[in-house]
Amino acid sequence: MTSDGVRTFGVEEELLLVDGTTGLPLAASCALLEEHADAAGPKLEAELQQEMIEVVSSAPRTLAHLVSDVVDGRAAADRAARAVGARAAALATSPMPGRPHVHPTERFGTIIDRYGVLARDNLTCGMHVHVFVTSQREGVGVLDRIRNWLPVLVALSANSPFFGGRDTGFASYRSQVWQGWPSAGPSPVYGSPGAYRAREEELMATGVLLDRKMLYFDARLSHAYPTVEIRVADVCLFAEDAGVIAALARGLVETAARDWRAGLPPAAISAPALRLASWQARLSGMNGNLVHPLTGRPAPAPAVVADLLAHVLPALADAGDTETVADGLVRVIARGTGADRQRGVLHRTGRLADVVTDAVEVTHAFDRSGTLARAMHPGGD
Repeated sequence: MTSDGVRTFGVEEELLLVDGTTGLPLAASCALLEEHADAAGPKLEAELQQEMIEVVSSAPRTLAHLVSDVVDGRAAADRAARAVGARAAALATSPMPGRPHVHPTERFGTIIDRYGVLARDNLTCGMHVHVFVTSQREGVGVLDRIRNWLPVLVALSANSPFFGGRDTGFASYRSQVWQGWPSAGPSPVYGSPGAYRAREEELMATGVLLDRKMLYFDARLSHAYPTVEIRVADVCLFAEDAGVIAALARGLVETAARDWRAGLPPAAISAPALRLASWQARLSGMNGNLVHPLTGRPAPAPAVVADLLAHVLPALADAGDTETVADGLVRVIARGTGADRQRGVLHRTGRLADVVTDAVEVTHAFDRSGTLARAMHPGGD
Protein backbone atom coordinates (compact mmCIF):
# COMPACT_ATOMS: atom_id res chain seq x y z
CA MET A 1 0.00 0.00 0.00
CA THR A 2 1.32 3.42 -0.91
CA SER A 3 1.61 6.38 1.45
CA ASP A 4 -1.73 7.79 0.25
CA GLY A 5 -3.52 4.58 1.24
CA VAL A 6 -4.02 3.23 -2.29
CA ARG A 7 -3.31 -0.49 -2.56
CA THR A 8 -0.79 -1.72 -5.08
CA PHE A 9 -1.99 -4.41 -7.44
CA GLY A 10 -0.79 -6.58 -10.28
CA VAL A 11 -1.90 -9.23 -12.74
CA GLU A 12 -0.68 -12.50 -14.18
CA GLU A 13 -2.00 -13.09 -17.70
CA GLU A 14 -1.79 -16.47 -19.42
CA LEU A 15 -1.62 -16.14 -23.21
CA LEU A 16 -2.22 -18.79 -25.86
CA LEU A 17 0.55 -19.45 -28.38
CA VAL A 18 -0.81 -20.01 -31.87
CA ASP A 19 0.13 -20.34 -35.51
CA GLY A 20 -0.68 -16.94 -36.97
CA THR A 21 -1.90 -18.47 -40.25
CA THR A 22 -3.76 -21.65 -39.30
CA GLY A 23 -4.87 -20.56 -35.83
CA LEU A 24 -3.74 -23.88 -34.36
CA PRO A 25 -2.12 -23.87 -30.91
CA LEU A 26 1.67 -24.17 -31.06
CA ALA A 27 4.00 -25.81 -28.53
CA ALA A 28 6.40 -22.87 -28.53
CA SER A 29 6.98 -21.84 -24.91
CA CYS A 30 10.39 -23.48 -24.52
CA ALA A 31 11.81 -21.75 -27.58
CA LEU A 32 10.01 -18.52 -26.68
CA LEU A 33 11.48 -18.41 -23.17
CA GLU A 34 14.95 -19.09 -24.55
CA GLU A 35 14.47 -16.24 -27.03
CA HIS A 36 13.31 -13.91 -24.24
CA ALA A 37 15.92 -15.02 -21.68
CA ASP A 38 18.20 -11.99 -21.99
CA ALA A 39 15.54 -9.43 -22.83
CA ALA A 40 14.78 -6.55 -20.51
CA GLY A 41 11.25 -5.62 -19.57
CA PRO A 42 8.20 -7.76 -18.77
CA LYS A 43 8.60 -11.07 -16.98
CA LEU A 44 7.55 -14.18 -18.91
CA GLU A 45 7.11 -17.56 -17.24
CA ALA A 46 6.32 -21.13 -18.26
CA GLU A 47 2.90 -22.64 -17.71
CA LEU A 48 1.68 -26.25 -17.63
CA GLN A 49 1.47 -26.59 -21.41
CA GLN A 50 3.96 -25.46 -24.03
CA GLU A 51 1.11 -23.79 -25.91
CA MET A 52 0.84 -21.17 -23.13
CA ILE A 53 2.98 -18.41 -21.66
CA GLU A 54 2.41 -16.36 -18.52
CA VAL A 55 3.09 -12.63 -18.39
CA VAL A 56 3.62 -11.07 -14.95
CA SER A 57 3.06 -7.36 -14.37
CA SER A 58 4.75 -5.16 -11.81
CA ALA A 59 2.79 -4.07 -8.73
CA PRO A 60 1.92 -0.45 -9.50
CA ARG A 61 -0.37 1.98 -7.72
CA THR A 62 -2.20 3.42 -10.72
CA LEU A 63 -4.56 1.76 -13.16
CA ALA A 64 -2.87 3.53 -16.08
CA HIS A 65 0.46 1.96 -15.10
CA LEU A 66 -1.12 -1.47 -14.77
CA VAL A 67 -2.75 -1.28 -18.22
CA SER A 68 0.60 -0.15 -19.62
CA ASP A 69 2.17 -3.24 -18.03
CA VAL A 70 -0.46 -5.45 -19.63
CA VAL A 71 0.11 -3.92 -23.06
CA ASP A 72 3.89 -4.13 -22.71
CA GLY A 73 3.71 -7.72 -21.47
CA ARG A 74 1.54 -8.81 -24.37
CA ALA A 75 3.91 -7.10 -26.80
CA ALA A 76 6.97 -8.74 -25.24
CA ALA A 77 5.35 -12.17 -25.40
CA ASP A 78 4.40 -11.61 -29.04
CA ARG A 79 7.88 -10.40 -30.02
CA ALA A 80 9.43 -13.53 -28.58
CA ALA A 81 6.67 -15.68 -30.10
CA ARG A 82 7.19 -14.17 -33.56
CA ALA A 83 10.88 -14.96 -33.34
CA VAL A 84 10.04 -18.67 -33.00
CA GLY A 85 7.21 -18.76 -35.55
CA ALA A 86 4.20 -18.20 -33.27
CA ARG A 87 1.89 -15.44 -32.07
CA ALA A 88 0.61 -14.67 -28.55
CA ALA A 89 -3.17 -14.33 -28.28
CA ALA A 90 -5.37 -13.40 -25.32
CA LEU A 91 -7.67 -16.39 -25.75
CA ALA A 92 -8.84 -18.27 -22.66
CA THR A 93 -9.32 -21.48 -24.66
CA SER A 94 -8.23 -22.48 -28.14
CA PRO A 95 -11.01 -22.21 -30.73
CA MET A 96 -9.07 -24.68 -32.89
CA PRO A 97 -8.51 -28.30 -31.85
CA GLY A 98 -5.06 -29.35 -30.74
CA ARG A 99 -3.26 -31.70 -28.37
CA PRO A 100 -1.32 -29.86 -25.65
CA HIS A 101 2.29 -30.67 -24.85
CA VAL A 102 3.44 -30.43 -21.24
CA HIS A 103 6.21 -27.98 -20.44
CA PRO A 104 9.18 -30.15 -19.44
CA THR A 105 9.55 -29.67 -15.68
CA GLU A 106 9.38 -32.32 -12.99
CA ARG A 107 6.36 -30.74 -11.28
CA PHE A 108 4.37 -30.32 -14.47
CA GLY A 109 5.19 -33.89 -15.50
CA THR A 110 3.92 -35.16 -12.15
CA ILE A 111 0.69 -33.20 -12.57
CA ILE A 112 0.15 -34.71 -16.03
CA ASP A 113 0.81 -38.24 -14.73
CA ARG A 114 -1.34 -37.84 -11.62
CA TYR A 115 -4.45 -35.98 -12.77
CA GLY A 116 -5.22 -37.79 -16.00
CA VAL A 117 -7.14 -36.24 -18.87
CA LEU A 118 -7.98 -33.20 -16.74
CA ALA A 119 -4.31 -32.20 -16.88
CA ARG A 120 -3.38 -33.71 -20.26
CA ASP A 121 -6.10 -31.81 -22.13
CA ASN A 122 -5.92 -28.66 -20.04
CA LEU A 123 -5.24 -25.70 -22.31
CA THR A 124 -6.92 -22.80 -20.55
CA CYS A 125 -5.69 -19.26 -19.97
CA GLY A 126 -6.80 -17.17 -17.02
CA MET A 127 -5.93 -13.87 -15.41
CA HIS A 128 -5.07 -13.66 -11.71
CA VAL A 129 -5.24 -10.34 -9.88
CA HIS A 130 -3.09 -9.70 -6.80
CA VAL A 131 -4.11 -6.92 -4.42
CA PHE A 132 -2.02 -5.86 -1.43
CA VAL A 133 -3.33 -6.58 2.07
CA THR A 134 -1.75 -5.39 5.29
CA SER A 135 -2.00 -8.68 7.20
CA GLN A 136 -3.47 -12.17 7.11
CA ARG A 137 -6.26 -10.95 9.38
CA GLU A 138 -7.21 -8.29 6.89
CA GLY A 139 -6.76 -10.75 4.03
CA VAL A 140 -9.18 -13.28 5.50
CA GLY A 141 -11.63 -10.50 6.29
CA VAL A 142 -11.42 -9.54 2.62
CA LEU A 143 -11.86 -13.11 1.36
CA ASP A 144 -15.01 -13.48 3.46
CA ARG A 145 -16.52 -10.29 1.99
CA ILE A 146 -15.65 -10.50 -1.72
CA ARG A 147 -16.74 -14.07 -2.38
CA ASN A 148 -20.32 -13.23 -3.39
CA TRP A 149 -19.15 -10.68 -6.01
CA LEU A 150 -16.62 -12.89 -7.82
CA PRO A 151 -19.13 -14.48 -10.26
CA VAL A 152 -19.71 -11.00 -11.72
CA LEU A 153 -16.01 -10.83 -12.63
CA VAL A 154 -16.40 -14.21 -14.37
CA ALA A 155 -19.22 -12.81 -16.50
CA LEU A 156 -17.40 -9.58 -17.36
CA SER A 157 -14.19 -11.36 -18.37
CA ALA A 158 -15.82 -14.24 -20.30
CA ASN A 159 -13.58 -15.05 -23.27
CA SER A 160 -13.76 -18.79 -23.95
CA PRO A 161 -16.84 -19.90 -25.90
CA PHE A 162 -15.01 -22.43 -28.10
CA PHE A 163 -13.14 -25.60 -27.21
CA GLY A 164 -11.85 -28.40 -29.41
CA GLY A 165 -13.24 -26.85 -32.58
CA ARG A 166 -16.82 -26.30 -31.44
CA ASP A 167 -19.02 -23.86 -29.57
CA THR A 168 -19.45 -25.08 -25.99
CA GLY A 169 -22.56 -23.03 -25.24
CA PHE A 170 -20.65 -21.35 -22.40
CA ALA A 171 -19.31 -17.81 -22.43
CA SER A 172 -16.46 -18.89 -20.13
CA TYR A 173 -15.77 -22.55 -20.79
CA ARG A 174 -12.31 -22.10 -19.30
CA SER A 175 -13.95 -21.54 -15.93
CA GLN A 176 -16.12 -24.62 -16.42
CA VAL A 177 -13.09 -26.79 -17.17
CA TRP A 178 -11.24 -25.29 -14.20
CA GLN A 179 -13.93 -26.49 -11.79
CA GLY A 180 -12.74 -30.04 -12.45
CA TRP A 181 -9.58 -29.50 -10.40
CA PRO A 182 -9.96 -30.97 -6.90
CA SER A 183 -9.84 -27.78 -4.82
CA ALA A 184 -11.28 -25.26 -7.31
CA GLY A 185 -14.33 -23.16 -6.56
CA PRO A 186 -15.87 -20.88 -3.95
CA SER A 187 -14.91 -20.97 -0.30
CA PRO A 188 -16.95 -20.76 2.89
CA VAL A 189 -16.73 -17.81 5.26
CA TYR A 190 -13.59 -18.39 7.33
CA GLY A 191 -13.87 -15.79 10.06
CA SER A 192 -10.21 -15.87 11.09
CA PRO A 193 -6.70 -16.66 9.79
CA GLY A 194 -6.71 -19.73 12.01
CA ALA A 195 -9.79 -21.10 10.30
CA TYR A 196 -8.29 -20.33 6.89
CA ARG A 197 -5.07 -22.16 7.75
CA ALA A 198 -7.04 -25.07 9.20
CA ARG A 199 -8.95 -25.40 5.92
CA GLU A 200 -5.68 -25.45 3.98
CA GLU A 201 -4.25 -28.12 6.31
CA GLU A 202 -7.43 -30.19 6.09
CA LEU A 203 -7.24 -30.26 2.31
CA MET A 204 -3.50 -30.92 2.19
CA ALA A 205 -3.88 -33.80 4.65
CA THR A 206 -6.06 -35.70 2.17
CA GLY A 207 -3.06 -36.32 -0.07
CA VAL A 208 -5.15 -35.44 -3.14
CA LEU A 209 -3.26 -32.24 -3.89
CA LEU A 210 0.32 -32.32 -5.10
CA ASP A 211 1.34 -29.20 -3.16
CA ARG A 212 -0.04 -25.93 -1.77
CA LYS A 213 0.13 -24.29 -5.18
CA MET A 214 -2.84 -26.52 -6.05
CA LEU A 215 -5.14 -24.88 -3.52
CA TYR A 216 -7.14 -23.43 -6.40
CA PHE A 217 -9.71 -21.43 -4.44
CA ASP A 218 -11.57 -18.69 -6.35
CA ALA A 219 -9.64 -16.28 -4.13
CA ARG A 220 -6.87 -17.05 -1.68
CA LEU A 221 -4.06 -15.60 0.37
CA SER A 222 -0.91 -15.69 -1.70
CA HIS A 223 1.93 -17.80 -0.33
CA ALA A 224 4.46 -15.69 -2.26
CA TYR A 225 3.28 -12.11 -1.73
CA PRO A 226 1.37 -10.05 0.88
CA THR A 227 -1.70 -10.14 -1.33
CA VAL A 228 -5.15 -11.53 -1.86
CA GLU A 229 -5.11 -13.39 -5.18
CA ILE A 230 -8.38 -13.37 -7.15
CA ARG A 231 -8.30 -16.22 -9.67
CA VAL A 232 -11.70 -16.34 -11.39
CA ALA A 233 -11.24 -14.27 -14.57
CA ASP A 234 -10.59 -15.46 -18.09
CA VAL A 235 -7.68 -13.74 -19.75
CA CYS A 236 -9.40 -10.78 -21.38
CA LEU A 237 -9.31 -10.36 -25.14
CA PHE A 238 -9.17 -6.56 -24.82
CA ALA A 239 -6.26 -5.12 -22.83
CA GLU A 240 -8.43 -2.33 -21.41
CA ASP A 241 -10.92 -4.92 -20.09
CA ALA A 242 -8.07 -6.52 -18.16
CA GLY A 243 -7.53 -3.15 -16.50
CA VAL A 244 -11.22 -2.83 -15.65
CA ILE A 245 -11.30 -6.30 -14.06
CA ALA A 246 -8.13 -5.55 -12.07
CA ALA A 247 -9.49 -2.20 -10.86
CA LEU A 248 -12.79 -3.81 -9.83
CA ALA A 249 -10.83 -6.47 -7.97
CA ARG A 250 -8.86 -3.80 -6.13
CA GLY A 251 -12.10 -1.94 -5.41
CA LEU A 252 -13.64 -5.09 -3.98
CA VAL A 253 -10.62 -5.72 -1.76
CA GLU A 254 -10.55 -2.15 -0.43
CA THR A 255 -14.33 -2.10 0.14
CA ALA A 256 -14.19 -5.45 1.92
CA ALA A 257 -11.29 -4.30 4.12
CA ARG A 258 -13.26 -1.21 5.14
CA ASP A 259 -16.33 -3.31 5.93
CA TRP A 260 -14.18 -5.75 7.94
CA ARG A 261 -12.66 -2.93 9.96
CA ALA A 262 -16.13 -1.53 10.58
CA GLY A 263 -17.33 -4.91 11.85
CA LEU A 264 -19.88 -5.42 9.07
CA PRO A 265 -20.65 -9.11 8.54
CA PRO A 266 -20.09 -10.98 5.26
CA ALA A 267 -23.05 -11.71 3.01
CA ALA A 268 -24.96 -14.77 4.16
CA ILE A 269 -24.63 -16.90 1.03
CA SER A 270 -23.45 -20.49 1.06
CA ALA A 271 -20.64 -21.97 -1.00
CA PRO A 272 -23.13 -24.21 -2.90
CA ALA A 273 -25.21 -21.15 -3.82
CA LEU A 274 -22.07 -19.35 -4.95
CA ARG A 275 -21.19 -22.36 -7.09
CA LEU A 276 -24.54 -21.98 -8.85
CA ALA A 277 -23.99 -18.24 -9.27
CA SER A 278 -20.61 -18.92 -10.83
CA TRP A 279 -22.07 -21.59 -13.10
CA GLN A 280 -24.65 -19.14 -14.40
CA ALA A 281 -21.95 -16.51 -15.01
CA ARG A 282 -19.84 -19.05 -16.89
CA LEU A 283 -22.78 -20.04 -19.06
CA SER A 284 -24.28 -16.69 -19.99
CA GLY A 285 -21.54 -14.12 -19.50
CA MET A 286 -23.13 -10.70 -19.88
CA ASN A 287 -26.12 -12.04 -21.82
CA GLY A 288 -29.25 -12.75 -19.80
CA ASN A 289 -29.48 -12.99 -16.03
CA LEU A 290 -26.86 -13.39 -13.31
CA VAL A 291 -27.47 -14.38 -9.71
CA HIS A 292 -27.46 -11.12 -7.75
CA PRO A 293 -24.66 -11.14 -5.14
CA LEU A 294 -26.84 -9.55 -2.45
CA THR A 295 -30.26 -11.16 -3.00
CA GLY A 296 -29.33 -14.55 -4.42
CA ARG A 297 -32.06 -14.06 -7.04
CA PRO A 298 -31.83 -13.72 -10.85
CA ALA A 299 -31.27 -10.20 -12.19
CA PRO A 300 -30.26 -8.80 -15.60
CA ALA A 301 -26.49 -8.80 -16.01
CA PRO A 302 -26.20 -5.03 -16.65
CA ALA A 303 -28.17 -4.31 -13.46
CA VAL A 304 -25.89 -6.59 -11.45
CA VAL A 305 -22.83 -4.84 -12.90
CA ALA A 306 -24.34 -1.46 -11.99
CA ASP A 307 -24.76 -2.66 -8.40
CA LEU A 308 -21.16 -3.90 -8.35
CA LEU A 309 -20.03 -0.47 -9.49
CA ALA A 310 -22.10 1.21 -6.78
CA HIS A 311 -20.69 -1.20 -4.18
CA VAL A 312 -17.06 -0.31 -4.93
CA LEU A 313 -17.56 3.32 -5.98
CA PRO A 314 -16.00 4.97 -2.89
CA ALA A 315 -12.91 2.78 -3.22
CA LEU A 316 -12.66 3.51 -6.96
CA ALA A 317 -12.96 7.22 -6.28
CA ASP A 318 -10.16 7.15 -3.71
CA ALA A 319 -7.90 5.35 -6.20
CA GLY A 320 -8.80 7.73 -9.04
CA ASP A 321 -10.36 4.90 -11.07
CA THR A 322 -14.03 5.88 -11.22
CA GLU A 323 -14.24 7.33 -14.72
CA THR A 324 -12.03 4.70 -16.34
CA VAL A 325 -13.90 1.81 -14.76
CA ALA A 326 -17.37 3.26 -15.37
CA ASP A 327 -16.53 3.95 -19.02
CA GLY A 328 -15.01 0.48 -19.34
CA LEU A 329 -18.12 -1.22 -18.00
CA VAL A 330 -20.33 0.75 -20.37
CA ARG A 331 -18.05 -0.36 -23.19
CA VAL A 332 -18.23 -4.05 -22.21
CA ILE A 333 -22.02 -3.93 -22.00
CA ALA A 334 -22.29 -2.14 -25.36
CA ARG A 335 -19.83 -4.15 -27.46
CA GLY A 336 -19.84 -7.41 -25.52
CA THR A 337 -17.17 -9.56 -23.94
CA GLY A 338 -14.38 -11.42 -25.64
CA ALA A 339 -16.73 -14.40 -25.96
CA ASP A 340 -19.24 -12.23 -27.84
CA ARG A 341 -16.48 -10.94 -30.13
CA GLN A 342 -15.32 -14.47 -30.94
CA ARG A 343 -18.82 -15.68 -31.75
CA GLY A 344 -19.43 -12.61 -33.89
CA VAL A 345 -16.35 -13.33 -36.00
CA LEU A 346 -17.38 -16.95 -36.52
CA HIS A 347 -20.90 -15.86 -37.47
CA ARG A 348 -19.49 -13.51 -40.13
CA THR A 349 -16.78 -15.70 -41.59
CA GLY A 350 -17.70 -19.28 -40.69
CA ARG A 351 -14.05 -20.05 -39.90
CA LEU A 352 -12.58 -20.69 -36.46
CA ALA A 353 -9.15 -19.84 -37.87
CA ASP A 354 -10.49 -16.33 -38.49
CA VAL A 355 -11.53 -16.15 -34.83
CA VAL A 356 -7.91 -16.75 -33.84
CA THR A 357 -6.54 -14.29 -36.42
CA ASP A 358 -8.92 -11.62 -35.16
CA ALA A 359 -7.99 -12.37 -31.56
CA VAL A 360 -4.29 -11.93 -32.29
CA GLU A 361 -5.03 -8.53 -33.83
CA VAL A 362 -7.25 -7.39 -30.95
CA THR A 363 -4.80 -8.67 -28.32
CA HIS A 364 -2.22 -6.17 -29.58
CA ALA A 365 -4.51 -3.35 -30.78
CA PHE A 366 -4.46 -1.09 -27.72
CA ASP A 367 -3.86 2.53 -28.68
CA ARG A 368 -1.84 4.43 -26.08
CA SER A 369 -3.29 7.73 -27.25
CA GLY A 370 -6.40 6.93 -25.26
CA THR A 371 -8.58 6.10 -28.24
CA LEU A 372 -9.51 2.61 -29.35
CA ALA A 373 -7.65 1.12 -32.26
CA ARG A 374 -9.70 0.16 -35.30
CA ALA A 375 -9.71 -3.51 -34.35
CA MET A 376 -11.41 -2.73 -31.05
CA HIS A 377 -14.73 -1.78 -32.61
CA PRO A 378 -17.48 -4.40 -32.69
CA GLY A 379 -17.05 -6.52 -35.77
CA GLY A 380 -13.58 -5.14 -36.45
CA ASP A 381 -14.88 -3.12 -39.40
